[in-house]
Amino acid sequence: PIISRELSLPRGTEEKFLSSCLVLQPAQSILQGIILLPLRAICITFILLLAWLSASIATFCQPERGFLPLKGWRRRMIQTTLSSLTRTAFFVMGFQVKVKGKVASQAEAPIFVAAPHSSFFDAIICALTGMPSIVSRAENLSTPVFGTILRSLQPVAVSRQDPDSRKNTVAEITRRALSRGQWPQILIFPEGTCTNRSCLITFKQGAFVPRVPVQPVLLRYPNKLDTVTWTWQGYSFKELCIMTLCQIFTRLEVEFLPVHVPTEEEKNDPILFANRVRQTMANALNVPITDHTFEDCRLMISAGQLTLPMEAGLVEFTKISKKLNLKWNHVREQLDTFAAIASASKGGRIGIEEFAEYLKLPISDVLQELFLLFDRNGDGTIDFREYVIGLSILCNPANTEETIQMAFKLFDMDEDGTITEDEFASIVQSALGLPQLDVSVLFKEIDADETGKLSYEEFKNFALKHPEYATLFTTYLDLQRHQLGVFEEHDSEPPKGKHSPVRSTALVSQTTSLTRNQVCPEGNEEDSSSTSDKKDD
Repeated sequence: PIISRELSLPRGTEEKFLSSCLVLQPAQSILQGIILLPLRAICITFILLLAWLSASIATFCQPERGFLPLKGWRRRMIQTTLSSLTRTAFFVMGFQVKVKGKVASQAEAPIFVAAPHSSFFDAIICALTGMPSIVSRAENLSTPVFGTILRSLQPVAVSRQDPDSRKNTVAEITRRALSRGQWPQILIFPEGTCTNRSCLITFKQGAFVPRVPVQPVLLRYPNKLDTVTWTWQGYSFKELCIMTLCQIFTRLEVEFLPVHVPTEEEKNDPILFANRVRQTMANALNVPITDHTFEDCRLMISAGQLTLPMEAGLVEFTKISKKLNLKWNHVREQLDTFAAIASASKGGRIGIEEFAEYLKLPISDVLQELFLLFDRNGDGTIDFREYVIGLSILCNPANTEETIQMAFKLFDMDEDGTITEDEFASIVQSALGLPQLDVSVLFKEIDADETGKLSYEEFKNFALKHPEYATLFTTYLDLQRHQLGVFEEHDSEPPKGKHSPVRSTALVSQTTSLTRNQVCPEGNEEDSSSTSDKKDD
């Protein structure tokens, strides 16, 4: 299991917590819950009110709030007062903070990158670094009390409603990082989500695009009982706060690594810059790295909502999206389709039976070959990652408007603009090599208006929603072209009859760009010559 509120809780964490609670003496539990919790809650509330008052004073009558940096006494008030109050709040909550390394100055490193990010308690870094600006959701700025405190830090606001938000956020981070000290330093958690600290997921590029030195900051919580990790299947915000406040103390180690000054190569490649910083931090933490990203977290949430195992959403989205030019919304739609197929199987994987049932076709040699192309590791099942790659490499390139038009003309034998069930059956039976195949169920699914005939729009809509069929159709087209080539080579007439390939091949020859059964993206045709090559990512 990987990592986050959007990914997963570490194995055994909840059981460990419950067993630890049983070990505690009843009297000790009562004292910690009845005495520590209310006292700490009262003190923290008082500290928050003081912080809110200080933030309100510092930002009072500030012109062009958020667009110009705080200066003079306003900035000093934030750095001293809020920093002291934050430290005091963590002390009251029982945090024993151990700091290693030296905090870099603004000139040395305009940006701090902190990882692993596993809790809202990680905010202690702000107090240790002089209250730098942070990257935060725009919605957080309207939160009572916390919103005022957050605005005093002049964060870089990210709006989920703005389609250009990511681009604008990176531009604003760059502008501030290159301001030569006019703006405060920026603190960024490059993972973009909370994790359980078992590894470092892929870093977002925002902190590395400005091409300025960054200081890596490490966080460790060396406690026997983990009450701080905020994971999707774990405890809520309130539960974590209560459990943490009931502990006598909570250990936290913050380590400031040496500043990472980018090389020319890293300046020209933010991905390389981010990966090298991540590797440096992973080595210091002695944890592995993984190619999973925040998008995988979102896919895991979606998988859970679709009653799939949450780990079914792990597709290494960033890695495969760059290779296959995938878009988030498209992959999310494919997860819905995958869930519809996998609903009949346990464990969130698709077998040949579920695959055939979804396509409403019997298990045949042709269908098994198609299934094998999806099954990249050869274990007899298809997971979501294999399904996404299979659709992108195998089906979607073949499922073009041109292919759909050719396929429709191929089925429409009497050229009346519609396809009857007999016409549809003759081609599908020939494509699958099953002359007795009953395709009535499949035909009825395509026939949306239930007229007994398929219009082009019905055929097109079905083909676009079910790209898996594209390979079956293009396989038949390839067969027709091959047969025509054999006939021409022997200078003989092809046999006449209902299944004569003459008309279909004539239709194919009308286009200059012929669709083929693509097993690899365009430009990598050499990979299609070997079944082992398709297993490579």
